[in-house]
Amino acid sequence: MAKHIKGVVLAGGLGTRLYPLTKVTNKHLLPVYNKPMIYYPIQTLVEAGIRDILIVTGGNNAGDFLRLLGNGKEFGLHHVHYTYQEGEGGIAEALGLAEHFADGGLLCVILGDNIIEKSITRYVENFLEQGSGAKILLKEVPDPQRFGVPVIENGRLVRIEEKPATPASPYAVTGIYFYDAQVFDIIRGLTPSQRGELEITDVNNTYIERGQMTYDILDGWWTDAGTFESLLLANNLVARLHQERRAGTGH
Repeated sequence: MAKHIKGVVLAGGLGTRLYPLTKVTNKHLLPVYNKPMIYYPIQTLVEAGIRDILIVTGGNNAGDFLRLLGNGKEFGLHHVHYTYQEGEGGIAEALGLAEHFADGGLLCVILGDNIIEKSITRYVENFLEQGSGAKILLKEVPDPQRFGVPVIENGRLVRIEEKPATPASPYAVTGIYFYDAQVFDIIRGLTPSQRGELEITDVNNTYIERGQMTYDILDGWWTDAGTFESLLLANNLVARLHQERRAGTGH
């Protein structure tokens, strides 16, 4: 495989929805069962064969990531890259900080609070084969109105609607994205949304308009851990997975 893909974990933000848990630490350092939250997205990338990883941090506790992760030895890595996001500029702004790291190549981007059951290797391979443009991973959820929701017509992705009151499909756009280097020009062309952030949904819709976006349906369970309910759910799902593996029933 000639082409190479790098990984970016977005772990900035102030985690205000998890206050007071986040009063003295970054959301992504909170425990999910037996590991800090940030371990899960890193593990997801490493298990898919991605060894070149950038962590985008922010807030008052960015130094704690370095103390916790170091050079990534626990993950079998020789080196981890770090960069710092000032303020609350949104996911797309945080991703914009990865331009130098990306160096014109392909990226797999994962939000630091996204926890999944299974491997993303297949989707990484699909995107490497695609070679350019973008790919998102979708998952059927009971509450799509909390997320970006894809509008799909005849199997084709038409657009993504951000937190719609009446979702057009039962799918959520998960926080796992694949982009080529065009993403940085797209981010530079964005205008902030009503909440003053550069929205990843606007990035994805630009790729869709250009006819350069594909999607896959994520296998296994998925959750973000950005609210008290979803943090509890993530803990329970990971705990159950460990129990299944210990009992030898894990797939």
